[in-house]
Amino acid sequence: MDRRCFLRCMSGFGLGSAAVAKPQALRKPNVLFILVDDLGASDLGCYGADLHETPNIDRLAAESIRFTNAYAAAPICTPTRASILTGKCPARLHMTVWREETLRDPVPGRKLVPPRAVSDLPLPEVTLAETLRANGYRTAHIGKWHLGDAAHYPELQGFDINIGGTLWGAPQTYYYPWRGDKRYGGEPRYVPGLGDSKTGDYLPDRLTDEALAFLDKASDQPFFLNVWYYTVHTPIEGKPELVAHYQRKLREGMHHTNVGYAAMVHSMDENIGRLMRKLDETGQASNTIVVFTSDNGGFINLHEGAVVTSNAPWRSGKGSLYEGGIRVPLLMRLPGETGDLCQTPVVSFDLYPTLAELTGSPIPEMQRAAMDGISFAALLRNPHAGLPRRALYFHFPHYYTTSTPVCAVIDGDWKLMEYFEDERLELYHLRDDPYERRNLAEGEPERAGRMRRQLAAWRRSVNAQMPTPSQQPAPPAV
Repeated sequence: MDRRCFLRCMSGFGLGSAAVAKPQALRKPNVLFILVDDLGASDLGCYGADLHETPNIDRLAAESIRFTNAYAAAPICTPTRASILTGKCPARLHMTVWREETLRDPVPGRKLVPPRAVSDLPLPEVTLAETLRANGYRTAHIGKWHLGDAAHYPELQGFDINIGGTLWGAPQTYYYPWRGDKRYGGEPRYVPGLGDSKTGDYLPDRLTDEALAFLDKASDQPFFLNVWYYTVHTPIEGKPELVAHYQRKLREGMHHTNVGYAAMVHSMDENIGRLMRKLDETGQASNTIVVFTSDNGGFINLHEGAVVTSNAPWRSGKGSLYEGGIRVPLLMRLPGETGDLCQTPVVSFDLYPTLAELTGSPIPEMQRAAMDGISFAALLRNPHAGLPRRALYFHFPHYYTTSTPVCAVIDGDWKLMEYFEDERLELYHLRDDPYERRNLAEGEPERAGRMRRQLAAWRRSVNAQMPTPSQQPAPPAV
């Protein structure tokens, strides 16, 4: 079935404006949503990685619409995950930083005090899973959740099944029993729901085992399967034989230099291959939409003395609103389709309305009006069609190793970043300077001022939380 035919068929479930009769034999398409944690925009072979080997994802990319200008709604995991499930920008949700950070007291000595962000995805939010379940889908979440405490787990947010999802953003270790060394802030952690595991088992493999078991048991009821891997987040723990392979492959001048991380990317790719083969074996590939993406840019800081990854040629990484912090890979495969490239910018909160449209899952008008995302199903008909012009906004009123509190807008070819500590403006022309090397704010004061006012108006429209001046004196210089 070619792309145009598939989308005409899906219009029987609500895709497009034309009234098309639904064939009796046509079933609603399944959805397999794969989210990888901290995977950078340059970490895959199909996106230019030098050290890493990702043949299975590259094959998926060849069969998919590969987006070259896809953005996470935030440079940090929890807010982006919330945006995917609600179709709303993190600033509107007041979920602008990772969950653990919402519970900590401000660090003394900083110029600004970040706002107290929301810790748990509010239950009144109607999630993508709830919308699909109301349309007859069986829903399952496997892997990282990081969107709330036990009173806000997947089971209360539209998922029939939850395996591995907790309030924590990373495991203690990727090897069984995934608990016990108190690596993160002295807090013990665990990964539930994997009771058949044994010594030596590797967490990405076991989560994939559970996903394969779900696919084996799938009936005629359409499914929405979230496979949200913890990998490739720290701790950096690649399989020893793969670490040795990448140590042999490493060459001077490569952007990617962390062989342990390369091994983790390799294992992740192997598991994507397992999922794709299972869809083929069960015959589900012919009726399954596959989404593959990440929650933020790659982590460019040190872990155990080694830089984790590089987002080159993009500037900076996780926690930053430079392109390296918010650009992510995005692949979408429609049943029976060949691949294509799409250069139109899209953002993570667009995925909800897009998948709702593709599956014919109605969104009530009042809920739809409160969303920030727009459906880009038209780009799956024609990747070169474009979308209505719009600005993309990003709000990170917090501190991270790569950034101080900052807000940004991308409007056409122009990007403005406003830093709140010193009111500094940075203006970039992304078409001419995609790697953000030349700050044009001083040379374009009228444009910079206009875009700054545009940012302020947007923040008011979504009731964005702002940092406040610190009342504490800075520590004495040493």
